[in-house]
Amino acid sequence: MFLTITTTGTPERPATDLGFLLHKHPDKAQAFSTSYGTAHVLYPEADDQRCTAALLLEVDAVALVRRGKGKGRGGAPDAALAQYVNDRPYAASSLLAVALSGVFSSGMKGVCRARPELPGQARPLRVEIPAVPARGGPGLVQRLFEPLGWTVTAEAVALDTEFPEWGDSRYVRLLLESETLTLAEALRHLYVLLPVLDDAKHYWVSPDEVDKLLRAGEGWLPGHPEQKLITSRYLSRRWSLTREAMERLELVRLAEADDSEVEDIDNAVEEETEAEEKPAPLAVQRRDAIVEALGAAGAARVLDLGCGQGQLVQTLLKDPRFTEIVGVDVSMRALTIASRRLKLDRMGERQAARVSLLQGSLAYTDKRLKGYDAAVLSEVIEHLDLPRLPALEYAVFGAARPRTVLVTTPNVEYNVRWESLPAGHVRHGDHRFEWTREEFRAWAHTVAERHGYGVEFTPVGPDDPEVGPPTQMAVFQMLTGNEKEAKAA
Repeated sequence: MFLTITTTGTPERPATDLGFLLHKHPDKAQAFSTSYGTAHVLYPEADDQRCTAALLLEVDAVALVRRGKGKGRGGAPDAALAQYVNDRPYAASSLLAVALSGVFSSGMKGVCRARPELPGQARPLRVEIPAVPARGGPGLVQRLFEPLGWTVTAEAVALDTEFPEWGDSRYVRLLLESETLTLAEALRHLYVLLPVLDDAKHYWVSPDEVDKLLRAGEGWLPGHPEQKLITSRYLSRRWSLTREAMERLELVRLAEADDSEVEDIDNAVEEETEAEEKPAPLAVQRRDAIVEALGAAGAARVLDLGCGQGQLVQTLLKDPRFTEIVGVDVSMRALTIASRRLKLDRMGERQAARVSLLQGSLAYTDKRLKGYDAAVLSEVIEHLDLPRLPALEYAVFGAARPRTVLVTTPNVEYNVRWESLPAGHVRHGDHRFEWTREEFRAWAHTVAERHGYGVEFTPVGPDDPEVGPPTQMAVFQMLTGNEKEAKAA
């Protein structure tokens, strides 16, 4: 089995950074033992302009059979010649996926201690695999990879070039190209989707495969349009494991859903009031506060980071002050729903020119997000594990660097006012944390100081004299040179 990963670079960002990301030095050819043979890593080319890493997996067919204890799928003895003479040494499959995760484990996790800024950077990537079994043909290959940001070239391999009338085999030559993905994302896509294309695994599928799938699929599988097929094939169509995985993916999907879908499981139940006129829902008050803050900042080009199903984008489109609105979300499903909500396919040309929807992870830097007046993170940060917050912080404040950043998040102190919310519970099952006002202010001040911003705080919703407002908002403004000097003084 053979796979190559190629990237290009510049003197400022040399292509040989690929060696740091893969933790394999370009000047060395290395060999690694696996359960089924030997994996070789080498670099056919490596300079500042272009670098290619190759993974060659030599499969020991005898060891593969012995490891399987000579049993067929049903457990009956099977000494057929097909156990020894088959496509496993040549066609990319689950064995190559296992080798990828073992040999490039640090690259797949996005870990690079020598150059910690590299894993979060998107870079030009070109992945080539000469032979991939694809039960579903080139069409299935495109349906699996294109929603993830790949440009796909999948050429069916003829059964015999001398006899074209025999038709195509089940194999394809695969070329994947992308400008917007990180290497870690690319490796995780391959790890999951190579066995899915083959629709077979050459090892026992145990319950821990569900955890492996969800780890490798984090950020892209919950919103993938072929989620069910991917899950079923990856788990070898074992119904109990597939059902467990689908249930867990559904929980993730709900966590990504917008305000109306969780309305407000995120905000619990609306506060009871004796007033004759019912107050606007907190989600509406939050959007109104965001629009007001953006207007006060004079922002015209706005990013909605973690836009979900597009409520805020829809609100901003109604205000002519905002000339360009970009919604960004990791979930393709959410973006599809947002597109339908906004009626992008029926929108007038002038209005359509004001809005765009992009798939992307907020944990990684993205050159598409640079140069905007403002960015909004509305009820987003609490859905991240705390160790991942620094990556989001750098991607937004360090790399994208909009002039204004608005961050809203629940105020945990206000939870005691929700009568139906049990004591000690957060407002939504996917919230990894909820901060007090003091905790949020401490985090915001640290971020502002680190990246050259000033920060002020605004309550959203009724401001209770004892526990504060239900939602807290930080308004970050980039400091000018004079303001930085004054602050330092």
